[in-house]
Amino acid sequence: MAPNSDYDVAIIGGGPAGSTAGTLLKKYAPNLRVLILERETFPRDHVGESQLPSISGILDEMGVWDKVEAAGFPIKIGATYKWGKSPELWDFEFVPASEFVDEPRPAKYEGQRKRTAFQVDRALYDQILLDHSAELGCEVRQATKVARVHRQGDAVDHLELEDGTQIRARWYVDASGHSGIVRRTMGVQVEQPTSLQNIAIWDYWRNTDWAVEIGVGGTRVQVISLGYGWIWFIPLGPDRTSVGLIVPAEYYKKSGARPDDLYQKALKEDARIASLMENATAEGNLSTTKDWSFIAGRIVGENWFLCGESAGFADPILAAGMSLAQAAGREVAYTIVGMDRPRSNPKWLKEQYDKRQRDRLQNHIRFADYWYTANGQFTDLKDFTSQIAADAGLDLDPERAWQWLATGGFIDQDLSIGTGGYSLTAVKNLGQFLSDLKPGSPLEENNVFRLDLTNATFYERANYYRGNITREDCYIRDGKVLPLNTVFEFLVDILQQETRLPAIAGMIGHIARQHPNDEYFRTEILNWVTQAMEAMVWDGWVKASYDPSLPLMPLNAGPTETVHLNRDSAHI
Repeated sequence: MAPNSDYDVAIIGGGPAGSTAGTLLKKYAPNLRVLILERETFPRDHVGESQLPSISGILDEMGVWDKVEAAGFPIKIGATYKWGKSPELWDFEFVPASEFVDEPRPAKYEGQRKRTAFQVDRALYDQILLDHSAELGCEVRQATKVARVHRQGDAVDHLELEDGTQIRARWYVDASGHSGIVRRTMGVQVEQPTSLQNIAIWDYWRNTDWAVEIGVGGTRVQVISLGYGWIWFIPLGPDRTSVGLIVPAEYYKKSGARPDDLYQKALKEDARIASLMENATAEGNLSTTKDWSFIAGRIVGENWFLCGESAGFADPILAAGMSLAQAAGREVAYTIVGMDRPRSNPKWLKEQYDKRQRDRLQNHIRFADYWYTANGQFTDLKDFTSQIAADAGLDLDPERAWQWLATGGFIDQDLSIGTGGYSLTAVKNLGQFLSDLKPGSPLEENNVFRLDLTNATFYERANYYRGNITREDCYIRDGKVLPLNTVFEFLVDILQQETRLPAIAGMIGHIARQHPNDEYFRTEILNWVTQAMEAMVWDGWVKASYDPSLPLMPLNAGPTETVHLNRDSAHI
């Protein structure tokens, strides 16, 4: 790398991934020279407006939470679905509506707001984030297109802008979205781990009704299956709503219809959506795109990183797009800062970034497949589960393939207990609406639990926290991870001493009594014991069995998201 580079880091793309990376680079290494190149001029509309709660913590770390909150975006407490084996509406809630406290806005990132998300108008949201990165010291150039990436082997030599200007940096971050300009220049192939290929058609509407108003500014997005596709309905503010249609690409081709005709027809087919839009007016900027899930074959190179949608894309059914993008922006910033620190191991840092992004994308894509194949409102999807499993190298009949989709890998690379942004308890509760699968709980049916580390390999994974990357001990086996921290370390220690459930419960109770006022122990350990133990069973780290001489003892279920039949009545 040239010692006289113009910049330390050049970021291609000023969307959420690029601005998150730029902001955190300047926060944790203020002396870095960071350039963000954005080909468009903000504000500009962009699809993908519904967030998950994980983003709120990233916004707080960036120091931009207050600015986003002050914009008055609707608070997303969950979603209402018509999806699964029944045409009935049902809700998934991060915070139960009955528990949501009616508080004035703008509010702080504390209490219930740590469990909620935003529904954002991307024209305003993206500008807030990009302007914030400039305020922290990033050089931001809008209306500046990277015309060509010049390479030397696996390294980026320099960027050539449309006006011929050359940009050189020590590190390059491709946050250019689907354009993937560095990815394409480096000849990185993409993998499509699913055969589901959909297209999206959408417009923005004025004066729609909200399906429900919860407290001050709280609501749920609407996700409505039509049988051949599904509609999203996302309020972005008091006077603007994003309404889109997702259909399989094959259906679109066979229909012979123009996108506008297909879109208008769909909006009239669901009575709930039609009633919410009865007095609404379209802005008239109908847009279309393909949203085929993919993962880049590799995400790092000699001096470059893929970040956000340039690295991969997961179907929007789980509203994970911005969560994936901003998590990647955060972690690429940590990685670059970490490589400049004394005694760092750049090879390990790059490997960790690559593995984390690919595993996270795979997790969301697989769970999106589960949502589609579980939807009884769609037709002829059940047999498709076998193809999904076959793509992963498994020979399973449709029913077993569906169970594999629904119940695999419940301790993910983020060390959360669940999959696709949903907790294990939530996934199980979703089953009542998504299909007839009733996985039950191994903790209800068994009372002997033996830790099984056979053929497991000891592994050090990266932990990204407060600007530092530390090494955390884990075991890995068959692509699954068992961390040796927080609640998992707590349970491993107990299971190394005891296997009988009554004794396990007794040890947990004894330790809990020793920490009566320890908030961390209660919230991060005790509240998650049941879900963590169950995840360890599902992922094969614990072998569960039943001894008739011992009693069955249900453990405290801990915190759960609320999944229930929809209780709104105005527009059903």
